[in-house]
Amino acid sequence: MAAVVTAFPSKFNARNTRSAPVIPAGRDERYAAGKALRGRVAREQHGDWTPARNRQDPVELVIQSSEGRIPDLIPIRYGRMKVSPFTFYRGTANIMALDLAPTPVSGLQAQLCGDAHLMNFGGFATPERRLILDINDFDETLPGPWEWDVKRLATSFVFAARSNGFSAGNQREAALACVRSYREHMAEYADMSVLEIWYANIQLSDTLCSFHDKAARGCLKKQIQKAQVRTVTEHKFPAVAKGQGDAYVIKDMTPLIFHHPHIDASRVTLEQGLDLYRQTLPAERRVLLDRYRLMDFALKVVGVGSVGTLCAVALMMAGEDDPLFLQIKEAGPSVLETLVGKSTYGHHGERVVVGQHLMQAASDVFLGWTHGRAGRHFYVRQLHDMKIKPPVELFSPSALLDYATLCGWTLARAHARSGDPAMIAGYIGKSDVFDKAVAAFSKAYADQAEQDHAVFQKAIREGRVEAQAG
Repeated sequence: MAAVVTAFPSKFNARNTRSAPVIPAGRDERYAAGKALRGRVAREQHGDWTPARNRQDPVELVIQSSEGRIPDLIPIRYGRMKVSPFTFYRGTANIMALDLAPTPVSGLQAQLCGDAHLMNFGGFATPERRLILDINDFDETLPGPWEWDVKRLATSFVFAARSNGFSAGNQREAALACVRSYREHMAEYADMSVLEIWYANIQLSDTLCSFHDKAARGCLKKQIQKAQVRTVTEHKFPAVAKGQGDAYVIKDMTPLIFHHPHIDASRVTLEQGLDLYRQTLPAERRVLLDRYRLMDFALKVVGVGSVGTLCAVALMMAGEDDPLFLQIKEAGPSVLETLVGKSTYGHHGERVVVGQHLMQAASDVFLGWTHGRAGRHFYVRQLHDMKIKPPVELFSPSALLDYATLCGWTLARAHARSGDPAMIAGYIGKSDVFDKAVAAFSKAYADQAEQDHAVFQKAIREGRVEAQAG
């Protein structure tokens, strides 16, 4: 087994003033150490996928993942997962995590998204009001094998291609484009300094030239232009809130946003939760938050995998025409926790926030955490700040390849911030051996998830689980 080279000294002995700190190993040495790891796990092995003999019932795993969720929202979650194999895949990060656990890994780690499918990538505004492309969901984040994120992302592109009716060749090319981009950009980050990596970001406007498909390029350009000329409050406030006497309240828009008995609480309880959240913010951002007062609070049904967890929108006001929307989202244990160990953070909201800061090029100024009744953990962020979601369902095969390239690049940048890019690049190498292996895995695993979806649909027909449109 090859020796693992650490990028930084693990400890500095301040008492021993005669001995100088050990200089971290150089890029070439770390690259060679990563390359040597192929002797333990060949890159071709990443193409292997065979379900375990004792693989758990996927329906039972879905049911287990619904424990603790709001009971009357669980059928909506199942209804969204029922729609297609892709929506089922989006809602079953726990199943894939268990399936990935016995697969080969190099032994190198990075901060993982934990649910790195393509719908968890998109555009949003930085605090400097620049639009960037980045990962935008970190509910499952934990340090772990970097290969797991790559495989989940590549498989999601196989599914996207299938959902759009593309050929088997197009499906493979989408997965290959994703992994190739990850490999090539990781090699670039391996040549950068630590600070250059930390400051790196992907400007959304600069990605337009990456789209060879004219229609996709035009659609994204329009989305960027719309986002740049409006703020979230200008866009959301008239649609989501209304005046009621001397105050404002959030409009009920069932089944997406509505006042629900499960989150009804006294104003004192809500204020206490916000006060705990306030304490997690830097001092200067507490001053910013203190300009606002809580007006109203309503349940929000989000995504696929998160449906049924306690997610809410808080309407805050600094004046009659100065609103702020905060999203308060429940944070439970990561699906990776039983596989890679518990987080060093006892609060799951803090785990999410720290993971987000580690992986994102820039994070929301309102990002923080709190806890509520019955020990529930939450994290808080601004709602939809100039958020852009690429219309993947409308993409041509060419546009999907271009987007796969961008997402692979984004994931490489995110992993390079916490992992060792030189060692990862050394392991992956310069050829397409790793690319082809992960593409083969992605095809095989997409087939498995389709079979799981069929089993899930059968369980719905037989009344084992209840599904409801919403």
